Amino acid sequence: MVDTNPQSEDMTRRSATGRASMLLTSFLASFALFHLYLAIFPIISEFQRNAIHFAGFAFLAAFFYPLFKNRSRSRALLYFDLAFGAMVAASAIYLSLAENAIYARGVKFSLLDWVATVICIIGAIDLTRRLTGWIIPILIILSLSYVGFWGQFVTGIFSFPGLSWESVAFRSIFGDDAMFGTIARISSTYVFLFIIFGAFLLRSGAGDFVIDLARAVAGKMVGGPGLVAVISSGLTGTISGSAVANTASTGVITIPLMKKAGFPPKFAGGVEAASSTGGQIMPPIMGAGAFVMASFSQIPYETIVAAAALPALLYFLSVAFFVRIEAKRLNLPPMPSNGQTLGAAFRKGGASFVLPIALLIGLLVSGFTPTYAAVIGIIAVIASSWLTQRPMGPRAVLEALALGTKNMVLTAVLLSAVGLVVNVITTAGIGNTFSLMIASWSGGNVLVALVLVALASLILGMGLPVTAAYIVLATLSAPALSGMIADRFVIDAMVDGTLTESAKAILMLGIPESMELLAGDISRAQASALIGNLPLEIAAPLRDLMVPTEIALAALLSAHMIIFWLSQDSNVTPPVALASFTAAAIAKAPAMGTAVASWKLAKGLYIVPVLFAYTPLLSGDWSAMLTVFGFAVIGIYGIAASFQGCMEKPMGAIMRLIALFGGIACLWPSDIRIQIVGVIIVAGLLLVNIRSRGAGQPVPAR
Repeated sequence: MVDTNPQSEDMTRRSATGRASMLLTSFLASFALFHLYLAIFPIISEFQRNAIHFAGFAFLAAFFYPLFKNRSRSRALLYFDLAFGAMVAASAIYLSLAENAIYARGVKFSLLDWVATVICIIGAIDLTRRLTGWIIPILIILSLSYVGFWGQFVTGIFSFPGLSWESVAFRSIFGDDAMFGTIARISSTYVFLFIIFGAFLLRSGAGDFVIDLARAVAGKMVGGPGLVAVISSGLTGTISGSAVANTASTGVITIPLMKKAGFPPKFAGGVEAASSTGGQIMPPIMGAGAFVMASFSQIPYETIVAAAALPALLYFLSVAFFVRIEAKRLNLPPMPSNGQTLGAAFRKGGASFVLPIALLIGLLVSGFTPTYAAVIGIIAVIASSWLTQRPMGPRAVLEALALGTKNMVLTAVLLSAVGLVVNVITTAGIGNTFSLMIASWSGGNVLVALVLVALASLILGMGLPVTAAYIVLATLSAPALSGMIADRFVIDAMVDGTLTESAKAILMLGIPESMELLAGDISRAQASALIGNLPLEIAAPLRDLMVPTEIALAALLSAHMIIFWLSQDSNVTPPVALASFTAAAIAKAPAMGTAVASWKLAKGLYIVPVLFAYTPLLSGDWSAMLTVFGFAVIGIYGIAASFQGCMEKPMGAIMRLIALFGGIACLWPSDIRIQIVGVIIVAGLLLVNIRSRGAGQPVPAR
């Protein structure tokens, strides 16, 4: 039988009981096994795999998420949803088999082709509405109608002559960036396989090991329960693939622990939400983000992971600073020891976490494909679980496979559906136009461009999961960001007088009045204004001529990493704050108050992308990267102290302003003198704070 009103977090999501539950679990597990088999033995084409991937998850989405949420108990509605899901699935599978026939007819659709295409697109629109609301369906409808009809009536740079509806239909299904194209490929391989891998880790007890490990490492420190949340949520988040799911799973342990230690409920919820969000930027998996970025940007996986390590550590240190400072402000004692040690934690469940992760990293660094490494990693989880107190038998393996498929439903449908939007963006050239608009609106100022991207990511985050939001935003804005970051090398050359004669010729060709400026000394402001006003047809060849390959690669990586980090902000930034709302429910705290707390705790999510843009934090030069990292650690500590009004002891308003000034100075790019001054300010203030009297003074009102 089907339970249409399960007692769960999502009261509108159906579940099955009895024999129906067994059938559902078998289907979920079989579908996961099908993808694992194709990862090793690709017996069908990529297009067919992507179409079947969507077909299966469309059927599951139609079952799990009813057409009308307020009528989820209706058995008639259940039958309708099952029939609708079956129609969408059958249409997708039919189109995967009809590709050659359509090409043989000269890309002409038969009546059956039209019916299947329309059903697939309607299915994508309706199922995304069920999963996330109206934002994505509206984007899909606007996108398809733009290239098919109303784009021709738009004036200016967004005018589009229009395509025939047959061309729109063909491109929407069979295009490289379409519904069953590049993004669906990412979903059916990297994302799904690593969601399965994460499900196996969680089912094997790795989640409990992470909690035990965090308690052993940080439990006895000042603010220990909060630090446990930071460590455990960071490690769990990188394998769970979802900040919200991570908050729900680890939060039920860490949030009560923090409240028991004396942290306010909304602060405890904020710590968990901010830490869980950081799990998505934590190497080596980054919630599958590393593999998506590698596929989307064509930057090698190992380059991304190596560059992402220090920034991720910086983010978690920033949250940990807030936790310790708040514990000091509230004068909370360390958590009493529960006898947990590192040795005991590893003996209990360490093997099922450490060995598969180490093997996975080793395979990826050795050059094996992520899909192959994920399959071997899953096998390693099963094998290593027998070295722990929770060995995985056939039933546990079946449950892990089913859990991985169930966790993938929302992401799979959305990523396939988002292909309809991305296809229009590439077909109509909107990505290049939007990039030019960002460059124009920002006036060549990278910081203004970052603000624009952050606002766009927040809006997209209201209706898209992190991976989909990153893909859409990268399509729109990565070219502009990477170009603007690379332009700083050209600006430096202009200021230093090292601009080549060929580059000068290109500049003079694009802007003849620049001849006079280039003849003498030019200030950085003048050079920035000159480069910022260059048309694309001049700026692009100038970059190709002047910017070395390694710097261009670092600029591209910086742009994609900025977008990926900022795409996380909908988890912790009001008014959306999905992870924060989940944490608030567990903490029994006000939802918006918890969201504001998590937004403050997650300041690293906004500070570190600025460092990506203005410093060599992602350059691959470890000396330069460690230097930036060291100054940033001190700077973020100063900023956290200013926000919380405390270091080792509470501070007054003037001291808070000084701490803020010192923290910002530590982060100031490209001027070591200002950074050293900042370090002196923060360190001196900490020393004064430690030596000051008034340990018993009252806690400032919040």
